[in-house]
Amino acid sequence: MRFRAINSLRQWLSRWLAIQTFVALGLVCVVVYVATNLNLSHRQQALLEQKREVIEHLAEEFAIKGDLPALEHKLNDFFYGRSEFSLRLVINGKISVYGEPKVTGTDASRIHVIFSLPAPSEPDRRMTAELFLDTTPDVRLRVMLAWTLFACAVVGAIVVSVIANVLVRRALHPLHEVARQAALISPDRIGERLGEEGLAREIKPLVLQFNAVLQRLERAYVQMEGFNADVAHELRTPLATLIGETEFALAGKRSTFELRDILGSNLEELQRMSAIVNDMLFLSQADRGTKARAAHVLSLRAITAEVLEYHEAEALDAGVSLTLIGDQAGKVDKSLYQRAVSNLVTNAIRYTHPSSAVTVMLDKDMSGLVRVSVHNFGEQIEEQHIPRLFYRFYRSDSARVSDANHHGLGLAIVAAIARMHGGMPFVKSDRSGTTIGFTMYADS
Repeated sequence: MRFRAINSLRQWLSRWLAIQTFVALGLVCVVVYVATNLNLSHRQQALLEQKREVIEHLAEEFAIKGDLPALEHKLNDFFYGRSEFSLRLVINGKISVYGEPKVTGTDASRIHVIFSLPAPSEPDRRMTAELFLDTTPDVRLRVMLAWTLFACAVVGAIVVSVIANVLVRRALHPLHEVARQAALISPDRIGERLGEEGLAREIKPLVLQFNAVLQRLERAYVQMEGFNADVAHELRTPLATLIGETEFALAGKRSTFELRDILGSNLEELQRMSAIVNDMLFLSQADRGTKARAAHVLSLRAITAEVLEYHEAEALDAGVSLTLIGDQAGKVDKSLYQRAVSNLVTNAIRYTHPSSAVTVMLDKDMSGLVRVSVHNFGEQIEEQHIPRLFYRFYRSDSARVSDANHHGLGLAIVAAIARMHGGMPFVKSDRSGTTIGFTMYADS
């Protein structure tokens, strides 16, 4: 079901409040009018009934006496001054009218009642009586009441519309203030937030969510600035090396051996730059939400052992032993999984103490996710560095040390691969060593 777009919330609310008020007041007015009309009708019938009883009493009284002229005289006295009543008697075919002759009639403004009376001159016979009541004043009252009630409904709707317009405008003032504050936020003032004090309960969640979005944007913006600076720094060194060596080669005559040595050094720098660019492209794809092309693997131990076998020479040079514990089934992209494990093992070998062990463990956490962890006996990572270990190009004195072969994207790639498999990275460091790893979905 689609709703028509609302151009102005204030006008929309004012208009609908006015319509609802008019309908509500209209219903009340209809009830008042109907109740008044019924009351007037009952009063008219009661008046007719009251006059009829008096006339019957007079007719019975004078019927006993047999004095018709006296009855007529009494009826003339009774109806004198009562312009809204009129009585028509039919006696022996003769019609007599008492009261206001104009009242007699059968139009909509008059009501009447027909009854019989005993004839004074002939008690055994009955005479026909027709009593009329002029309801013109009540008709005028009904018309005036109807117009008055209608006017009240219209005026009430207008008043409510005006008041609602003012109140809605006042109620929406905080939104205008929020919009004004939001308009002042710019890239150079991204740390500012919308005011949260004195807001209505209905508006505050919107402001809180907007501030949360600003917080995430600020974090991403700062991270992007740092990322750009780190990229520039990482590429500046090999570029400077390439430029310097090329200028040195062109500065004088070089032998073939010297040129080959310079070109070989330049090739190493170009390969390092290519690795940085490839890693950046991979992280960019992961940030866009790319999922791993996972397949069912019955034994993660087997493909993990291949990674450890690849790093045996590196571990031997560092005087470190490699150990693999446990086995799990998982749904993984084999190449990405092995890349993540390789980065973790390389990182563990670099920072562990000589003659110690690096242990790779495959198990499950409390939620049933497969957990891949790598433990080493290196220096304890300071607490303030732990939340930022998986940032791109992040290094610290005690956690990450730069060298020519490592550019600070290894753990960031581990975190990206974990997210591509529906998991998350984790780290724990204390005096007993450091454990870094990631989780992913188990094979169901």
